Amino acid sequence: MKRILFTGGGSAGHVIPNLALMQELAPRYALAYMGTDGMERALVSAVGCPYFVVNCPKLRRSLSAENLAIPFRLAAANRAALRVMKRHPPDLVFSKGGYVSYPAIWAAHRLKVPVLTHESDLTPGLCTRLAARKCRYVLTSFPETAARFRNGKYVGSPVRRALYAGVRADAMRRYAFDGRKPVLLVLGGGSGSRAINEAVRARLAPLLLHFDILHLCGKGNLAPHSPRGYVQREFETDMAGAYACADLALSRAGSNTVFELLSLAKPALLVPLAYATRGDQAENARYFCEKHLCAMLAERDLAELPAALLRLYGNAEIRAALRARRREAGTENIVALIDELMR
Repeated sequence: MKRILFTGGGSAGHVIPNLALMQELAPRYALAYMGTDGMERALVSAVGCPYFVVNCPKLRRSLSAENLAIPFRLAAANRAALRVMKRHPPDLVFSKGGYVSYPAIWAAHRLKVPVLTHESDLTPGLCTRLAARKCRYVLTSFPETAARFRNGKYVGSPVRRALYAGVRADAMRRYAFDGRKPVLLVLGGGSGSRAINEAVRARLAPLLLHFDILHLCGKGNLAPHSPRGYVQREFETDMAGAYACADLALSRAGSNTVFELLSLAKPALLVPLAYATRGDQAENARYFCEKHLCAMLAERDLAELPAALLRLYGNAEIRAALRARRREAGTENIVALIDELMR
Protein backbone atom coordinates (compact mmCIF):
# COMPACT_ATOMS: atom_id res chain seq x y z
CA MET A 1 0.00 0.00 0.00
CA LYS A 2 1.38 3.40 -0.99
CA ARG A 3 2.07 5.95 1.73
CA ILE A 4 1.03 9.61 2.05
CA LEU A 5 2.53 11.92 4.66
CA PHE A 6 0.33 14.86 5.63
CA THR A 7 1.66 18.00 7.27
CA GLY A 8 0.38 21.39 8.37
CA GLY A 9 -0.55 23.09 11.58
CA GLY A 10 -0.29 26.07 13.85
CA SER A 11 -4.04 26.64 13.65
CA ALA A 12 -7.11 24.49 13.10
CA GLY A 13 -7.43 26.03 9.65
CA HIS A 14 -4.27 24.18 8.60
CA VAL A 15 -5.41 20.85 10.05
CA ILE A 16 -9.18 20.43 9.50
CA PRO A 17 -8.85 20.37 5.66
CA ASN A 18 -6.16 17.71 5.98
CA LEU A 19 -8.52 15.62 8.11
CA ALA A 20 -11.23 15.96 5.44
CA LEU A 21 -8.83 14.58 2.82
CA MET A 22 -7.48 11.86 5.09
CA GLN A 23 -10.99 10.57 5.68
CA GLU A 24 -11.45 10.16 1.93
CA LEU A 25 -8.03 8.60 1.30
CA ALA A 26 -7.71 6.27 4.31
CA PRO A 27 -9.24 3.19 2.66
CA ARG A 28 -6.70 3.23 -0.19
CA TYR A 29 -3.44 4.52 1.29
CA ALA A 30 -1.32 4.24 4.43
CA LEU A 31 -1.45 7.67 6.04
CA ALA A 32 0.88 9.43 8.48
CA TYR A 33 1.22 12.98 9.81
CA MET A 34 4.14 15.24 10.63
CA GLY A 35 3.71 18.28 12.87
CA THR A 36 4.71 19.87 16.13
CA ASP A 37 3.74 18.69 19.59
CA GLY A 38 1.01 21.34 19.54
CA MET A 39 -2.66 21.64 18.63
CA GLU A 40 -2.36 19.69 15.37
CA ARG A 41 -1.23 16.60 17.29
CA ALA A 42 -4.39 16.71 19.41
CA LEU A 43 -6.63 17.10 16.35
CA VAL A 44 -4.95 14.30 14.40
CA SER A 45 -4.95 11.87 17.34
CA ALA A 46 -8.55 10.86 16.60
CA VAL A 47 -7.47 9.50 13.20
CA GLY A 48 -5.17 6.93 14.76
CA CYS A 49 -2.40 7.21 12.14
CA PRO A 50 1.35 7.42 12.91
CA TYR A 51 2.33 10.91 14.05
CA PHE A 52 5.88 12.24 13.81
CA VAL A 53 6.82 15.21 15.99
CA VAL A 54 9.11 17.80 14.42
CA ASN A 55 9.02 21.12 16.27
CA CYS A 56 9.47 23.93 13.78
CA PRO A 57 10.02 27.55 14.89
CA LYS A 58 7.48 30.24 14.07
CA LEU A 59 8.45 33.62 12.66
CA ARG A 60 7.26 36.50 14.87
CA ARG A 61 5.84 39.32 12.76
CA SER A 62 6.93 41.88 15.36
CA LEU A 63 10.51 42.69 16.31
CA SER A 64 11.57 39.86 18.57
CA ALA A 65 14.87 38.46 19.75
CA GLU A 66 13.39 34.99 19.20
CA ASN A 67 13.62 35.54 15.44
CA LEU A 68 17.42 35.59 15.65
CA ALA A 69 17.44 31.89 16.56
CA ILE A 70 15.06 30.83 13.78
CA PRO A 71 17.70 29.87 11.15
CA PHE A 72 19.38 27.49 13.61
CA ARG A 73 16.12 26.00 14.92
CA LEU A 74 14.76 25.63 11.39
CA ALA A 75 17.89 23.80 10.26
CA ALA A 76 17.50 21.39 13.19
CA ALA A 77 13.84 20.84 12.31
CA ASN A 78 14.73 20.15 8.68
CA ARG A 79 17.30 17.56 9.74
CA ALA A 80 14.78 15.91 12.06
CA ALA A 81 12.20 15.72 9.26
CA LEU A 82 14.80 14.21 6.93
CA ARG A 83 15.65 11.49 9.48
CA VAL A 84 11.98 10.59 9.89
CA MET A 85 11.36 10.40 6.16
CA LYS A 86 14.43 8.25 5.57
CA ARG A 87 13.11 5.76 8.15
CA HIS A 88 9.50 5.98 6.92
CA PRO A 89 9.68 7.02 3.26
CA PRO A 90 6.38 8.31 1.83
CA ASP A 91 5.31 8.17 -1.80
CA LEU A 92 3.73 11.63 -1.57
CA VAL A 93 3.71 14.55 0.87
CA PHE A 94 0.60 16.73 1.16
CA SER A 95 0.96 20.04 2.97
CA LYS A 96 -1.82 22.33 4.15
CA GLY A 97 0.64 25.05 5.00
CA GLY A 98 1.60 26.99 8.07
CA TYR A 99 5.11 27.24 9.46
CA VAL A 100 4.74 23.68 10.81
CA SER A 101 4.83 22.20 7.31
CA TYR A 102 8.12 23.57 6.00
CA PRO A 103 10.52 20.87 7.37
CA ALA A 104 8.47 18.08 5.76
CA ILE A 105 8.43 19.91 2.42
CA TRP A 106 12.16 20.58 2.61
CA ALA A 107 12.97 16.94 3.45
CA ALA A 108 10.67 15.59 0.72
CA HIS A 109 12.37 17.81 -1.85
CA ARG A 110 15.79 16.52 -0.74
CA LEU A 111 14.57 12.93 -1.13
CA LYS A 112 12.81 13.64 -4.46
CA VAL A 113 9.40 12.77 -3.03
CA PRO A 114 6.60 14.65 -4.84
CA VAL A 115 4.91 17.36 -2.77
CA LEU A 116 1.51 18.99 -3.08
CA THR A 117 0.78 22.08 -1.03
CA HIS A 118 -2.58 23.80 -0.69
CA GLU A 119 -3.04 27.53 -0.08
CA SER A 120 -6.41 28.53 1.38
CA ASP A 121 -6.19 32.30 1.20
CA LEU A 122 -6.42 34.74 -1.67
CA THR A 123 -2.90 36.01 -0.99
CA PRO A 124 -0.39 33.20 -0.38
CA GLY A 125 1.27 32.97 3.01
CA LEU A 126 4.99 33.01 3.69
CA CYS A 127 5.37 29.23 3.90
CA THR A 128 3.61 28.74 0.56
CA ARG A 129 5.85 31.31 -1.11
CA LEU A 130 9.00 29.73 0.33
CA ALA A 131 7.94 26.17 -0.54
CA ALA A 132 6.41 26.69 -3.98
CA ARG A 133 9.50 25.72 -5.99
CA LYS A 134 9.85 22.51 -3.99
CA CYS A 135 6.31 21.37 -4.86
CA ARG A 136 4.85 19.54 -7.84
CA TYR A 137 1.79 21.79 -7.64
CA VAL A 138 0.66 24.70 -5.50
CA LEU A 139 -3.06 23.98 -5.15
CA THR A 140 -5.33 26.92 -4.39
CA SER A 141 -8.82 27.75 -3.16
CA PHE A 142 -9.00 30.82 -5.42
CA PRO A 143 -8.34 30.84 -9.19
CA GLU A 144 -6.54 34.18 -8.87
CA THR A 145 -4.04 32.69 -6.42
CA ALA A 146 -3.08 29.88 -8.79
CA ALA A 147 -2.07 32.47 -11.38
CA ARG A 148 0.67 33.73 -9.04
CA PHE A 149 2.67 30.48 -9.40
CA ARG A 150 4.12 28.79 -12.46
CA ASN A 151 3.01 25.47 -10.93
CA GLY A 152 -0.25 26.83 -9.53
CA LYS A 153 -3.40 24.75 -9.92
CA TYR A 154 -6.87 25.91 -8.88
CA VAL A 155 -8.81 23.09 -7.20
CA GLY A 156 -11.07 24.83 -4.65
CA SER A 157 -11.18 24.39 -0.90
CA PRO A 158 -11.41 20.96 0.77
CA VAL A 159 -14.70 20.84 2.69
CA ARG A 160 -15.61 17.98 5.01
CA ARG A 161 -18.18 15.73 3.35
CA ALA A 162 -19.85 15.08 6.73
CA LEU A 163 -20.98 18.73 6.91
CA TYR A 164 -23.62 18.08 4.25
CA ALA A 165 -25.30 15.37 6.35
CA GLY A 166 -26.88 17.54 9.05
CA VAL A 167 -30.63 17.22 9.68
CA ARG A 168 -32.23 20.52 10.69
CA ALA A 169 -35.15 19.04 12.65
CA ASP A 170 -32.80 16.89 14.76
CA ALA A 171 -30.47 19.82 15.45
CA MET A 172 -33.33 22.13 16.41
CA ARG A 173 -34.54 19.59 18.98
CA ARG A 174 -31.06 19.09 20.37
CA TYR A 175 -30.56 22.83 20.94
CA ALA A 176 -34.19 23.28 22.13
CA PHE A 177 -35.01 25.86 19.44
CA ASP A 178 -38.74 25.95 18.62
CA GLY A 179 -38.41 27.35 15.08
CA ARG A 180 -40.36 30.55 15.72
CA LYS A 181 -37.29 32.70 15.10
CA PRO A 182 -34.39 32.27 12.66
CA VAL A 183 -31.24 30.76 14.15
CA LEU A 184 -28.03 32.79 14.24
CA LEU A 185 -24.85 30.67 14.40
CA VAL A 186 -21.94 32.56 15.96
CA LEU A 187 -18.47 31.25 15.04
CA GLY A 188 -15.36 32.83 16.48
CA GLY A 189 -12.76 30.25 15.49
CA GLY A 190 -11.39 27.26 17.37
CA SER A 191 -10.12 29.30 20.32
CA GLY A 192 -12.99 31.78 20.28
CA SER A 193 -12.97 35.41 19.19
CA ARG A 194 -12.95 37.73 22.17
CA ALA A 195 -14.25 40.68 20.13
CA ILE A 196 -17.16 38.72 18.64
CA ASN A 197 -18.00 37.00 21.94
CA GLU A 198 -18.14 40.31 23.79
CA ALA A 199 -20.09 42.08 21.05
CA VAL A 200 -22.76 39.37 20.95
CA ARG A 201 -23.16 39.17 24.72
CA ALA A 202 -23.29 42.94 25.11
CA ARG A 203 -26.24 42.98 22.69
CA LEU A 204 -28.06 39.78 23.61
CA ALA A 205 -31.34 41.52 24.45
CA PRO A 206 -31.87 43.17 21.03
CA LEU A 207 -30.50 40.13 19.18
CA LEU A 208 -32.81 37.70 21.00
CA LEU A 209 -35.83 39.77 19.93
CA HIS A 210 -35.17 38.56 16.38
CA PHE A 211 -33.00 35.42 16.59
CA ASP A 212 -32.36 32.24 18.51
CA ILE A 213 -28.58 32.06 18.94
CA LEU A 214 -26.17 29.12 18.87
CA HIS A 215 -22.87 30.56 20.07
CA LEU A 216 -19.68 28.51 19.66
CA CYS A 217 -17.50 30.65 21.87
CA GLY A 218 -14.25 28.68 22.23
CA LYS A 219 -12.65 26.83 25.10
CA GLY A 220 -12.86 28.59 28.45
CA ASN A 221 -15.17 31.31 27.14
CA LEU A 222 -18.60 30.24 28.46
CA ALA A 223 -20.69 33.00 30.03
CA PRO A 224 -22.20 32.24 33.47
CA HIS A 225 -25.82 32.69 32.33
CA SER A 226 -27.76 31.62 29.24
CA PRO A 227 -31.11 33.37 28.69
CA ARG A 228 -33.89 31.60 26.82
CA GLY A 229 -33.07 31.23 23.13
CA TYR A 230 -29.30 31.53 23.70
CA VAL A 231 -27.30 28.28 23.58
CA GLN A 232 -23.55 28.41 24.09
CA ARG A 233 -20.92 25.75 23.55
CA GLU A 234 -17.15 25.88 23.96
CA PHE A 235 -16.90 23.78 20.83
CA GLU A 236 -19.20 21.56 18.79
CA THR A 237 -18.30 18.08 17.60
CA ASP A 238 -21.43 17.92 15.42
CA MET A 239 -20.78 20.85 13.10
CA ALA A 240 -23.12 19.31 10.51
CA GLY A 241 -25.97 19.77 12.98
CA ALA A 242 -24.87 23.29 13.94
CA TYR A 243 -24.80 24.35 10.30
CA ALA A 244 -28.08 22.56 9.53
CA CYS A 245 -30.07 24.57 12.08
CA ALA A 246 -28.48 27.92 11.14
CA ASP A 247 -30.35 30.46 9.03
CA LEU A 248 -27.42 32.88 9.05
CA ALA A 249 -23.96 33.07 10.60
CA LEU A 250 -21.63 35.55 12.26
CA SER A 251 -18.01 34.57 11.79
CA ARG A 252 -14.40 35.54 11.40
CA ALA A 253 -13.20 35.35 7.80
CA GLY A 254 -10.78 32.44 7.89
CA SER A 255 -10.81 30.83 4.46
CA ASN A 256 -11.87 27.34 5.52
CA THR A 257 -14.87 28.53 7.53
CA VAL A 258 -15.94 30.90 4.77
CA PHE A 259 -15.85 28.12 2.18
CA GLU A 260 -17.88 25.88 4.48
CA LEU A 261 -20.52 28.59 4.84
CA LEU A 262 -20.58 29.19 1.09
CA SER A 263 -20.83 25.47 0.30
CA LEU A 264 -23.80 25.17 2.64
CA ALA A 265 -25.37 28.38 1.26
CA LYS A 266 -25.47 30.07 4.68
CA PRO A 267 -25.69 33.89 4.58
CA ALA A 268 -22.78 35.15 6.67
CA LEU A 269 -21.71 38.40 8.26
CA LEU A 270 -17.91 38.26 8.27
CA VAL A 271 -15.83 40.19 10.82
CA PRO A 272 -12.20 39.88 9.69
CA LEU A 273 -9.50 39.60 12.32
CA ALA A 274 -8.14 43.11 12.69
CA TYR A 275 -4.85 42.55 14.52
CA ALA A 276 -1.92 40.12 14.54
CA THR A 277 -2.59 39.09 10.96
CA ARG A 278 -1.18 39.70 7.50
CA GLY A 279 -4.58 40.88 6.30
CA ASP A 280 -5.68 37.62 4.69
CA GLN A 281 -9.07 37.56 6.43
CA ALA A 282 -9.99 41.05 5.21
CA GLU A 283 -8.97 40.11 1.67
CA ASN A 284 -11.05 36.91 1.78
CA ALA A 285 -14.10 38.82 3.05
CA ARG A 286 -13.84 41.62 0.49
CA TYR A 287 -13.46 39.08 -2.33
CA PHE A 288 -16.76 37.37 -1.53
CA CYS A 289 -18.57 40.61 -0.62
CA GLU A 290 -17.80 41.94 -4.08
CA LYS A 291 -19.49 38.84 -5.50
CA HIS A 292 -22.54 39.47 -3.24
CA LEU A 293 -22.02 36.15 -1.43
CA CYS A 294 -21.72 37.56 2.09
CA ALA A 295 -21.74 40.76 4.13
CA MET A 296 -18.79 42.29 5.96
CA LEU A 297 -18.46 44.30 9.18
CA ALA A 298 -15.22 45.81 10.45
CA GLU A 299 -14.31 44.90 14.03
CA ARG A 300 -14.35 48.59 15.00
CA ASP A 301 -18.03 48.71 13.94
CA LEU A 302 -19.29 45.83 16.09
CA ALA A 303 -21.60 48.25 17.92
CA GLU A 304 -23.75 48.07 14.76
CA LEU A 305 -24.04 44.28 15.00
CA PRO A 306 -27.86 43.90 15.47
CA ALA A 307 -28.65 46.19 12.53
CA ALA A 308 -26.03 44.53 10.30
CA LEU A 309 -27.44 41.05 11.04
CA LEU A 310 -31.00 42.17 10.30
CA ARG A 311 -29.86 43.67 6.98
CA LEU A 312 -28.12 40.42 6.12
CA TYR A 313 -31.16 38.29 7.00
CA GLY A 314 -33.33 40.39 4.70
CA ASN A 315 -30.82 40.51 1.84
CA ALA A 316 -32.44 38.64 -1.07
CA GLU A 317 -29.47 39.31 -3.38
CA ILE A 318 -27.04 37.40 -1.16
CA ARG A 319 -29.46 34.48 -0.75
CA ALA A 320 -29.97 34.26 -4.52
CA ALA A 321 -26.22 34.38 -5.18
CA LEU A 322 -25.60 31.61 -2.64
CA ARG A 323 -28.30 29.41 -4.20
CA ALA A 324 -26.80 29.94 -7.66
CA ARG A 325 -23.25 29.12 -6.58
CA ARG A 326 -22.07 25.63 -7.37
CA ARG A 327 -21.25 23.44 -4.39
CA GLU A 328 -17.56 23.45 -3.47
CA ALA A 329 -15.77 20.47 -5.03
CA GLY A 330 -12.29 21.02 -3.61
CA THR A 331 -12.14 17.73 -1.71
CA GLU A 332 -13.09 15.69 -4.77
CA ASN A 333 -10.66 17.60 -7.01
CA ILE A 334 -7.71 17.10 -4.64
CA VAL A 335 -8.45 13.41 -4.07
CA ALA A 336 -8.63 12.84 -7.84
CA LEU A 337 -5.28 14.59 -8.34
CA ILE A 338 -3.65 12.52 -5.57
CA ASP A 339 -4.98 9.32 -7.10
CA GLU A 340 -3.59 10.38 -10.48
CA LEU A 341 -0.14 11.11 -9.06
CA MET A 342 -0.05 7.88 -7.08
CA ARG A 343 -0.80 5.85 -10.18
